[in-house]
Amino acid sequence: MSPEALSELIFNIANTLVSEGKAGTLTADLIPPQAKFAVMRPKDRAHGDWASNAAMQLAKKAGMKPRDFAELFAAELTNADGIKSVEVAGPGFINITLDSASAAAVVDAVLEAGDTYGKNDHLGGETLNLEFVSANPTGPIHIGGTRWAAVGDSMARVLEANGAKVVREYYFNDHGEQINRFAKSLVAAAHGEETPIDGYKGAYIDEIAKRVIDEANADGVDVLSLPRVDGGADQDGNPLGEGDSEQREEFRKRAVPMMFDEIQRSMKNFRVNFDVWFHENSLYSDGEVDQAIADLRARGDIYEKDGATWFESTKHGDDKDRVIIKSDGNYAYFAADIAYYRNKRHRETNPADVAIYMLGADHHGYIGRMMAMCEAFGDKPGENMQILIGQLVNVMKDGKAVRMSKRAGNVVTIDDLTDAIGVDASRYSLARTDYNSPVDIDLNLLSSHSNENPVYYVQYAHARSCNVDRNAAAAGITYEGADVSLLDTTADGEVLAALAQWPALLREAGDLRAPHRVAHYLEDLAATYHKWYNVERVVPMELTDPEARGEQADAIRIAKAPEPARAAARLKLNDAVKTVIAEGLDLLGVTAPDKM
Repeated sequence: MSPEALSELIFNIANTLVSEGKAGTLTADLIPPQAKFAVMRPKDRAHGDWASNAAMQLAKKAGMKPRDFAELFAAELTNADGIKSVEVAGPGFINITLDSASAAAVVDAVLEAGDTYGKNDHLGGETLNLEFVSANPTGPIHIGGTRWAAVGDSMARVLEANGAKVVREYYFNDHGEQINRFAKSLVAAAHGEETPIDGYKGAYIDEIAKRVIDEANADGVDVLSLPRVDGGADQDGNPLGEGDSEQREEFRKRAVPMMFDEIQRSMKNFRVNFDVWFHENSLYSDGEVDQAIADLRARGDIYEKDGATWFESTKHGDDKDRVIIKSDGNYAYFAADIAYYRNKRHRETNPADVAIYMLGADHHGYIGRMMAMCEAFGDKPGENMQILIGQLVNVMKDGKAVRMSKRAGNVVTIDDLTDAIGVDASRYSLARTDYNSPVDIDLNLLSSHSNENPVYYVQYAHARSCNVDRNAAAAGITYEGADVSLLDTTADGEVLAALAQWPALLREAGDLRAPHRVAHYLEDLAATYHKWYNVERVVPMELTDPEARGEQADAIRIAKAPEPARAAARLKLNDAVKTVIAEGLDLLGVTAPDKM
């Protein structure tokens, strides 16, 4: 019997007690939904397999003492199939012990469902637009964007496992000053000049500049001979780069697509596949910025002041109003944000019921204006728009911070990380920590084959379960004759309980937008499995004492060999663990090796 089945049973008992007039002043309308009746694993196994505080939740509404109300639940639970015993403890906890067959039923449930075990459709009917990474196309993906790639894609997989339709989206900031600075940096590099003080540095700038020149030459364009206006220097003599020119525009139009291609390649190699690659510039070229402003103006949220156009965001909870068209006629950056949200909600293909933005720590100040804009369009902040803020990543090696990339200057890029520890370790280590918390990536640890390395520890559990299968096949052990009620040892019980908790954990990870909970679950399951492996056998152990002979050797082998029905049951338990670990790793975009 699963925790969900127990929760449903307790919910039904509460309603039965009300209908039979045994629940005091409690009425049916005061009983919370089934999901509110939590069934937990006691820390002390002496307290049973599962525990519920349902009686304490409802006692006040019933006008009864919690322990007295708990006794009513216990009496009903004791008569339920699959329950061995029920005990009321403490202030009113209900401790439940299952019979061995009921506890072990999860094994067949896992094996029957396969990699769909725990998956559900409770988010079905919703289209979630999940925008993540969205780094400027002015350089390689840095470590912060790499974290969002790991977390975002894992989150998308978890949400899909809960039935949601997820649109993975990457927003290319290909409009505005960032691109101007990128183009100026390329032109300076092409001429062998110092990088402009507001420009981009790194060997990749020289690489892209050379590629632009080579591509232009192949097209018959001498890009370096195009008109160029020297921007001069500031008061300290620092070069400012060129101003507007044909040369800069030629570099821009050729270099930006090159960076697009590189970013897309990096994402694909990192096992992240986006459904939509959205270009900011299209919002201007297609007139969507003007249309969004017109919509807000019609709603009474736009006004003119000091020659500029303002969004009256304070009407919707922001700390100040926001300029969207400057007095010089240029659009403020926020104008594109307004148009982009409107586009997500009203596009013809897969309009978003929920627009989820995954932003870096430096975007915390954007939340107020974004939520105000959401409300101004008639939507519900926190529901139709959700903003997740990620924290910083520190890459460590030999106890010291790693800051330098040979290619990109004073940053660590996605390629630097995967070259050092591989895609599996990179994705797992970045996704296993709550994005609300800073994370340290220890390159030494994550490249080691030790139990301290979390991704190795989990993958090794899967590889070990595959090895058990191979040994079982060699020994002629199959599922035939399996009796799961024989999975009655303490070690068996711990593994069974861990498997039973997966469906609730997966649902919770989706609802809380918390893929790191999947990683933590996998590590707990792996730990439980490794302990089980060390004390229980599927296949008899080989003789380890070379001095043992004859009857003595046979006695050792017999002592280590479980009876056939128990061996077959343990093989099924082994395979159930293998199934759930593989499923969980896949949700994190990590492989499940069969050998290590």
